[in-house]
Amino acid sequence: MTTDAAPTAGVPPEVRIDGRFLWSISIVAAMGGLLFGYDWVVIGGAKPFFEAYFGLVEEAARAWANSCALVGCLAGAMTAGTLADRFGRKRPLIASALLFVATSIGTGLAGTFNVFWVWRMLGGVAIGLASGLSPMYIAEVAPAAVRGRLVAVNQLTIVIGVLLAQVANWAIGDLVGGGLPADATSETIRAHWNGTHGWRWMFAVTAVPAALFFGLALLVPESPRWLAVRGRADAARAVLRRLGGDAYASATLAEIDAAEREIRSTGLGDLLRPSVLRIVGLGVALAVFQQWCGINVIFNYAEEVFKAAGYGMDAFLFNVAVTGAVMLAFTFVALGTVDRVGRRPLLLVGSASLALTYLGLGACYHTRTTGLVPLTLVMTAIACYSFSLAPVVWVVIAEIFPNRIRGAAMSVAVSALWIGCFTLTYSFPFLHRGLGAAGTFWLYAGICVAGFLFVWRRLPETKGKSLEQIEVDLTR
Repeated sequence: MTTDAAPTAGVPPEVRIDGRFLWSISIVAAMGGLLFGYDWVVIGGAKPFFEAYFGLVEEAARAWANSCALVGCLAGAMTAGTLADRFGRKRPLIASALLFVATSIGTGLAGTFNVFWVWRMLGGVAIGLASGLSPMYIAEVAPAAVRGRLVAVNQLTIVIGVLLAQVANWAIGDLVGGGLPADATSETIRAHWNGTHGWRWMFAVTAVPAALFFGLALLVPESPRWLAVRGRADAARAVLRRLGGDAYASATLAEIDAAEREIRSTGLGDLLRPSVLRIVGLGVALAVFQQWCGINVIFNYAEEVFKAAGYGMDAFLFNVAVTGAVMLAFTFVALGTVDRVGRRPLLLVGSASLALTYLGLGACYHTRTTGLVPLTLVMTAIACYSFSLAPVVWVVIAEIFPNRIRGAAMSVAVSALWIGCFTLTYSFPFLHRGLGAAGTFWLYAGICVAGFLFVWRRLPETKGKSLEQIEVDLTR
């Protein structure tokens, strides 16, 4: 692997990056995304069963069950920046892996609703940590020419986690009674299994990949940019030399040092400088837009969405699994285009496509059209999101912040993302009741139009630039 297509500024063109090492450490870091995706979406398939088990009938209780993890996500995201700037990127990633192990088992063993939501909230802390740390780490080890693709790998692992959760829900949900005729007896056996044991296994199996993530995370190096900014130039040089040799290490360290001198960063107070505050505002707006575009309600309230489209419980878990497969397929589109086409075009096309799809989906709900048409529109919305907002927003917020305050700034942006996700998830039952399915998706279409205009006016293109080039350009 080389960086000849778009070499990092100041790096000799003959430099050869060790692609195997780079991809290995990036994939390990991206395992945080896999756990994020699984733990985030597993609740959509388990929802009908744990709600019945705990007797959740009030809207407020059901909304809290589905959104309590987001409070933990916010706490984890807010903590991640401080931990990352103080202890580096590696050790907080290891801590998030351990937390994933504990909370997946704890949620699966919960005997009361109060115990359940406490474990879910703690699981959200692990998600919040991983959601900020994984893309940040990858962005800081990747050369400019492939940074977008590698950060998008984190989104790919999120999607793989989503798909694994959906397939696991489907398989576990059909484990007892599978293969029997769909008569009352088999349905009763299946319902009993899912209502007592099945939903617990849906949560608990997360412990297996979490343990693997923990073991592998012990082997990756620390971020060279964090080491350099912390004055540990020799340790940073060793990591960079392992990535691309002596010339690459010297050129990258020189560029980091030059950017530090030009920006004259002094610490977290830089977040309040007008030039930096403008960048943080850009990251916050993109993060909130990624959530308020509305796609996550399809995962977290899949039962209601597919029921409104005319599908019963028999087809519910299968359709949910299909959405994960669609998301995975179109994430590969992002991997192939984000460094070639750029960030802005993908976000613009995705925003416009989502708006049009939601208009059509709302019309189906308004006219009570059921079956294949609304299902196709749901899949189209997921496809549009998967090659644009889902991966590209993570790429942008991982690369636009200055080196010295990247942890803190990323923490602010990711915290805003989880606040946006919480408000979206918590508000959906009330919007659905007040506006109906049609009105709710038309509202999301309007948000996508607003997001399109924001990206058009405010987001510069960052493809092919080193983190230090982006830092200097955006803070001038």
